[in-house]
Amino acid sequence: MDLRKLKTLIDLVSESNISELEITEAEGKVRIVKGGVATVAMAPVAAAPAAPAAAPAATTAPAAAEPAAPAEPAGKVIKSPMVGTFYRAASPGAKPFADVGQQIKEGEAVCIIEAMKIMNEIEADCSGRILRILCENGQPVEFGQPLFIVE
Repeated sequence: MDLRKLKTLIDLVSESNISELEITEAEGKVRIVKGGVATVAMAPVAAAPAAPAAAPAATTAPAAAEPAAPAEPAGKVIKSPMVGTFYRAASPGAKPFADVGQQIKEGEAVCIIEAMKIMNEIEADCSGRILRILCENGQPVEFGQPLFIVE
């Protein structure tokens, strides 16, 4: 998808009442989310694990983080069971469910994924210590996307 087409889509979203737009074409998938500032993230549709697509930013906002690379450090991966928006805490000022270095138990809530305005607590499927948190607060996540690495 060329930059002129992306700019046109971003302008249309920012001038309309639409808060989110996702388009899939042969070259890739584009998702534009309006939250004060429009951002764009591109990912290839038939993704080859070799090179992730570039994520151009429409404004000065940082582009969405790319999904974790296949070569992750040793450990158990907690993956997203659904598509939605990742949140580390129950509310903006609240303490995060899990931090790097924290011991967690199987069945303990580690994050929330918002899907269709419903907040879903995601529970750990294993016990251990959090080595890495792979998503940023407020980041859109896909089904099966790695969220945490547990030792």
